[in-house]
Amino acid sequence: MQKASREPVPAERRSVRCLRTPTLYIFTSGTTGLPKAAVITHLQALKAAGGFWVYGATGSDVIYTPLPLYHSAASLVGIGGTIELGATCVLKKKFSASQFWHDCRKHNVTIFQYIGELCRYLCNQPMVENEKDHRVHMGVGNGLRQDVWREFLRRFGDIRMCEIYGSTEGNLCFMNHIGKIGAVGRSNFFYKLIFKYDLVKYDLVREEPVRDHSGFCQHVQKGETGLLLSKICSQSPFFGYAGSKQLTEKKILRDVFVKGDAYFNTGDLMAEDEDDFICFRDRVGDTFRWKGENVATTEVTEILGLVDFIQEANVYGVQVPGNEGRAGMAAVIVRPECRFDGKKLFSHVLRELPSYARPLFIRLQESLEMTSTFKQQKFSLVESGFDPCSISEPLFFLDYTEKSYIPLTSSIYDSIVSGQKKTLKDTLYI
Repeated sequence: MQKASREPVPAERRSVRCLRTPTLYIFTSGTTGLPKAAVITHLQALKAAGGFWVYGATGSDVIYTPLPLYHSAASLVGIGGTIELGATCVLKKKFSASQFWHDCRKHNVTIFQYIGELCRYLCNQPMVENEKDHRVHMGVGNGLRQDVWREFLRRFGDIRMCEIYGSTEGNLCFMNHIGKIGAVGRSNFFYKLIFKYDLVKYDLVREEPVRDHSGFCQHVQKGETGLLLSKICSQSPFFGYAGSKQLTEKKILRDVFVKGDAYFNTGDLMAEDEDDFICFRDRVGDTFRWKGENVATTEVTEILGLVDFIQEANVYGVQVPGNEGRAGMAAVIVRPECRFDGKKLFSHVLRELPSYARPLFIRLQESLEMTSTFKQQKFSLVESGFDPCSISEPLFFLDYTEKSYIPLTSSIYDSIVSGQKKTLKDTLYI
């Protein structure tokens, strides 16, 4: 560093003069399929670098980043934001729940970055006496579920959790400035002048937006869940993906409200309440339809997380031959000191969930498959289904006759697939 020149960078090395010129590619996390290389321009990088500043961070803050640097949260918001502020950044090669608070105390951390299930991992750690003995006053990230949010604050003190909604390649962003639990942001008149977004009705069976007789999308009512779309315009450009143009085109919806318009399809189901708070409901590919009802995996996951012997849960839908839609299934991790209790889980889902939302199948796992940004991976679980002959892990089936989740044997599986099992028919329609 001492040998580096203090002179400005030579002009020939600053050949890029347009903010919309690509500066790098960042691969998406691949939660629903193969990762795609999103085009990141200088404009997007500069916008992301202002994330900490918007929340009131200053150059005196020490920012802890235990996330992978090849994704936008750590690289653009984390490193970029640190440079923008002139602050200090503490990098962790790999996230460690057991070392997290030790690191924060050792380096006098004041702000940390989180994503996905990171905060849940911290809450799953054994309780110790000095959990609130730290200088952390702010957490910045996304994907913090309501149940984890409340537990995190209870365990670790009055930390301002700043949720950001956005995607690597997306053209809009929401920010929760006031820390309302469960919200990713709040809209207002001025925000809507900058970001032209809409929530539209979505058909989960056809897996496409609902259009009227004129072929245009339909707005949802306040409080109603809808697909989030963001208008593509000069103020909010969408730069797409590197490689095949078809990848970019798949994320664009055209003729949404008028002929010729174009919107970025976030693939996220959201709701906006009467106070303009915006809440994330589910990914389009994650929410499924069963017996004529929509099942939001995030809501079912939160309910399952209340069971004392369940450490983590990942809810998804699987195809059942002879039935429309997808039946609920959950991959769960049992706490080390506990054992799976089929009767207790049966009583819990019967009491807390409507019949259509109760997982019909349970899969016990030692660990849940995650993306590199701590998002639950559902794609391979959905593909593997619930066949005990192809899955070596323990499987259980919701049996109303036994009033319990019972082991899913090959004979039970065969009767389910053939439609001969009477208890299944009762289960499916109760």
